[in-house]
Amino acid sequence: MGARHAFREGAPVEALSPKTAAFLLAFAPQFVDPVQGPVAMRFVVPGVVSVAPNTLAGVVVGFVAGRLRDAAARPSLVRRLREASGAAMVALGLALTRRPAA
Repeated sequence: MGARHAFREGAPVEALSPKTAAFLLAFAPQFVDPVQGPVAMRFVVPGVVSVAPNTLAGVVVGFVAGRLRDAAARPSLVRRLREASGAAMVALGLALTRRPAA
C-alpha cells in the first residue's frame, strides 16, 4: 500500500471517528449560544480544530514509523533500541518505587 493510498483511507477514518463526535457532543453544547449564529457551525469549527492536529500527529507518527521500520533492518540498531528501552523501564521502575521511610 502506498503512502497516498494509506493517507486517503486514514484521513476520513480520523475525521469520522466516534471519539471526536462523542467529545464534541459532550463538551461543546455548553459553549453554543443559538443567538450568536448558526448552531451547526458552532459544532463544525471545533470539530475541525480537534481533528486537524490528530490527523497531523497520525501522519507524523506514520512517517517516523516508516523510517524506523527501514532502519530496523540493521541488527546493531535493534540491539541499541532494546537496551535503551530496557534501561528506560528500569529507570521508571526505580523512580516509581516507594521506598520505606527510615
